[in-house]
Amino acid sequence: MENMQITEDFTKEKIQTMLNSRSQLQDYVLQNSNRGDIQNIIDTIDKFGWTKQWLMNIGDQKGKILDEAIQTRKPKTVLELGTFLGYSALRMISLLPKDALLISIESNTESAEIARSIFEYAGVTDRIKTIVDDTNNVIPHLNKDFNVDSFDLIFIDHFKDVYLRDFKMLEDVGLIKSGTMIVADNVICPGAPDYLEYVQNNPNYSTTLRESTLEYDDKLRDAVAISVRK
Repeated sequence: MENMQITEDFTKEKIQTMLNSRSQLQDYVLQNSNRGDIQNIIDTIDKFGWTKQWLMNIGDQKGKILDEAIQTRKPKTVLELGTFLGYSALRMISLLPKDALLISIESNTESAEIARSIFEYAGVTDRIKTIVDDTNNVIPHLNKDFNVDSFDLIFIDHFKDVYLRDFKMLEDVGLIKSGTMIVADNVICPGAPDYLEYVQNNPNYSTTLRESTLEYDDKLRDAVAISVRK
């Protein structure tokens, strides 16, 4: 329990420091990457996360797990909960066909504005539908607003204490159907224990835990949970 508290305090401190300086990432990307080159922009964000300031996006190491999920599922409809500064959306859009639908929801206005500026710089603004609102306000209306029956892939990486709430909401409105793949980051650190228990013990899902470390950190243990609706 003591080790868990140290980890929680450490990540909280990391997060607060990072939030206070996130605009520096925007400047760094614009000054050190090539306009329109998605992979170069991704690499530049990773360099910033490793050498300048820790970031809470999925990062380069766990990002490969997300890449594999996209390549395996080959989704045409993707939902992201937690845009943050746009990193994971860039990773996904770089692997998606031009006609794929990617919807990304972000509750923080400042983060969303930075993400949109990076999307514009990368040349993908028209391919990523960014919604600025709380997820629980948006999820019930996605079917109607985007004429989508369900999502092929859902990436969850927002507030850990609402992973399960939003997952159940997606189930309730029918956006998770047989074959839907759900990728959830940070299920160990900072952790989403109620979500992990639910997907690992629910007979409707096949769940694999891909262990790694916290983004831009070689020491703190973390994992990505990949669940597929049967």
